[in-house]
Amino acid sequence: MESTGVARAPGGRRTAPGGRGPARRRFPAPAWLDGPMTSCHLVVGAAGLLLAIGLVMVFSASSIEAALADEPAWVPGVKQVVLACVGLVLCYVAVRTPIGLVRRWAPLALVGVVVLLVAVLVPGIGVRLNGSRQWIDLGFTDFQPSELAKLVYALWGAHVLATRDRYLTVKAMLVPLLPVFGVLSFLLYLEPDFGAIMSLALVLVGLLWGAGLPLRFFAWGLAAAAAGIVVMIQAAPYRMARITAFLDPFADPSDGGFQAIRGFYALATGGLWGVGLGNSAMKWNLLPHAESDYIFAIIGEELGFLGCLVLVTLYGVLAYAGFRIARRSADRFVQLASVAITVWLIGQAAMNMGYVVGVLPVTGVQLPLISAGGTSLVLTLLIVGLLIRFARCEPEAIEHQRRRERGRLARLLLPVPAVAVDPVRPRRRPQPAGRPADAAAERPARRPAVAGGRTVARVAPPRPGEPARDRVPAGRERRSADGRGRPADARRQPPPRARSSAPEPPRRPR
Repeated sequence: MESTGVARAPGGRRTAPGGRGPARRRFPAPAWLDGPMTSCHLVVGAAGLLLAIGLVMVFSASSIEAALADEPAWVPGVKQVVLACVGLVLCYVAVRTPIGLVRRWAPLALVGVVVLLVAVLVPGIGVRLNGSRQWIDLGFTDFQPSELAKLVYALWGAHVLATRDRYLTVKAMLVPLLPVFGVLSFLLYLEPDFGAIMSLALVLVGLLWGAGLPLRFFAWGLAAAAAGIVVMIQAAPYRMARITAFLDPFADPSDGGFQAIRGFYALATGGLWGVGLGNSAMKWNLLPHAESDYIFAIIGEELGFLGCLVLVTLYGVLAYAGFRIARRSADRFVQLASVAITVWLIGQAAMNMGYVVGVLPVTGVQLPLISAGGTSLVLTLLIVGLLIRFARCEPEAIEHQRRRERGRLARLLLPVPAVAVDPVRPRRRPQPAGRPADAAAERPARRPAVAGGRTVARVAPPRPGEPARDRVPAGRERRSADGRGRPADARRQPPPRARSSAPEPPRRPR
């Protein structure tokens, strides 16, 4: 980030002038909130409660629609539970994955995401729903590559910026990130998926903000984004209809403003306490996409203002935990990735709740960990696992885990990270065909290069009855210090034949 003249500790915390110790905060946090494992506990607690609320509300919001479609009322909810279990498995894998491994494979993952975004546009591979070709049918669920693109772009961008941190300039920040953002946004525009473009822009803002881009560049970027939005709105009539419905939804209550007005009715019916869990009237096929895009309206109707307040508070706790991880971590990649992921998750939640309450135009983004959706839920739980891994890699957290008595099961399932800053090792090169995998291990190790060493050329032994040949000097021996092609003392020696017949000079006594 920009230098402010305030000394900082290795973990990013400010220190007092003179480096005596940490500076006093204006509003110090409570003692129980400043523990070494607080970040991990906050992420687990907030994400776990959001997931539990989401599963319950998906059961409630989707049951009536499933029953009206002659299906068991519990089918959508059970499907969401199964997908949540898959996401929890990936969450545990992310907790166990070393950070260096994540950085090592981020560039290849970005290439794979671009291939998927191109494949989803091909008829026969991509599935068109609601006028957009955004999904790939996997048989048991629909996979949405745009959700994976956001995560991979966040990790790749954090890796690039962390690699360039020592010589990071404005050009070094913008050149790798903006072109890739333009390519991904163009592919998302072809689907079209305007909400995914906005979420990807949140990732970009988080990366540049964490890297320390001056604020004037954000102002220019906001102006460019506003101009791009105007062009996109004029290019598609349905986007202009969304803007018109946002400005005055009651002007067209039967078409453009139908969904927004039903969402307002749901929130107004809930009041302070709500009508009770499962007693929503709007989920009786009156509010479109009640279990996904407008699930926040169903929460407001059944649980009231207090239920919505609890939901907003949990997202606030998750935001505090993400920024706390970035502030206390010693790894630059972890800092940037935590900021980008946190800005993305909280920004997407704010966009969803904003268009439900009528302060933002409808973009179609889902509420993280709450809305029904396979790809979104699974990848969000994977992101939660990465945040937990980042929290456990804080220097103070590692020291605390090493001092603490841990059982055998805890040591097996959740090993303590070895270092706070995981180095990035290069990927192994593929072995040539026909060569055993352990051939490199059987090969003797090369001697370390020593300054002033000489390269010796290996010459085949002489055949029987053939005179021995003088050794041909190697390429390095034929080069002299002045670059004439021969050693400095080679000019003073006679040819080999004359040297063999000449008598040896007498040796001087020591």
